[in-house]
Amino acid sequence: MLLGRTLSAYIARHFFLWFCGVFGAMAVITFLADYIELIRRSGAKIQATLGLLFKMAALQSPQTAQEVLPFAVLFGAMFAFWRLTRNNELVIVRAAGVSVWQFLMPAVLVALLIGVVAVTIFNPIAALTSAAYEKLDARILGGSSDAMLLSNSGFWLRQSDGSGDQVIIHGGKFASFDLVLDKVSIFFFDNRTGFTSRIDARTARLEPGDWLVIDGVRWRPDKLSEPFAQWRLPTELTAHNIEQSFASPETLSFWDLPGFIELLERSGFPAQRHRLHYDVLLARPFLLCSMVLIAAIFSLRMQRRGGATLMIVGGVTAGFVLFVVSNIVFALGISAKVPVVLAAWTPTGVGLIFGASTLLHLEDG
Repeated sequence: MLLGRTLSAYIARHFFLWFCGVFGAMAVITFLADYIELIRRSGAKIQATLGLLFKMAALQSPQTAQEVLPFAVLFGAMFAFWRLTRNNELVIVRAAGVSVWQFLMPAVLVALLIGVVAVTIFNPIAALTSAAYEKLDARILGGSSDAMLLSNSGFWLRQSDGSGDQVIIHGGKFASFDLVLDKVSIFFFDNRTGFTSRIDARTARLEPGDWLVIDGVRWRPDKLSEPFAQWRLPTELTAHNIEQSFASPETLSFWDLPGFIELLERSGFPAQRHRLHYDVLLARPFLLCSMVLIAAIFSLRMQRRGGATLMIVGGVTAGFVLFVVSNIVFALGISAKVPVVLAAWTPTGVGLIFGASTLLHLEDG
């Protein structure tokens, strides 16, 4: 039992150190890539100083690090197992009667722990920095003058009325199918934020180029109310703009997503993007476990099959295939072509089945 614990701790520590090295290298590379891209996007914008762009790249780094995490586990496990095989340590372990599943288990458990920590602790931090990044990106590198908010009190929207004055729209539930907002209140302010008038209406329908406000009353200070059957408010919004302008899934932590998904659905908005992101986070620890199994396929027998070149090529190919499959099924999930749960868990399931079945064939077949 002591030998088993010692061996398990040694393999787990070896894998974790290689993972940290690969993950750190990938994080630095992606940070530099983001920084260069921000410099390119900034163009001639005077307010976009190199220091501010550096800060934006740093704020974006945690989110990017989450995206490369599975590949860091894949390559970290590959290099760890390859090094143990090259030093004949795994050969000795096999000769002592330890099966491949026994010495893979410590690495699998470490990968599972990494995934749990990444989802429950690191993800909320990344969500906060990503939200700060998006605010800076909209302010420094461009963005819309419209602002939207979804809360328990309903749907809030701020826009310009075309003459420079500000308009705030509040409604209850937005029916995304027919683009109708019910129980509407519209507040008008001049360019000095002075209140000028208010409209209360039964509904407002979003049409190309304007809101069609139906069955309402307009109130002005020191004037009689003005009932109307229909009234049009110019707007540049579309239904797609509205749906895409709420908090992106990446800016919400793992713990906040369930409540926001419920709020979206209660308010009449589709929640596929957020539900898919939540299920992807739930599946991530198991995806990292599958990366360890896939890494073992390419790195446990390198001495007999040609060395590090085949390992690197195999790992890159496996990572690329996983990336393509993930993007395809995620797109299908967002468009509601396949159930969200199926789209979120397919890459994990494919990785686990491929890794386990191939190892069974190579080691026990």
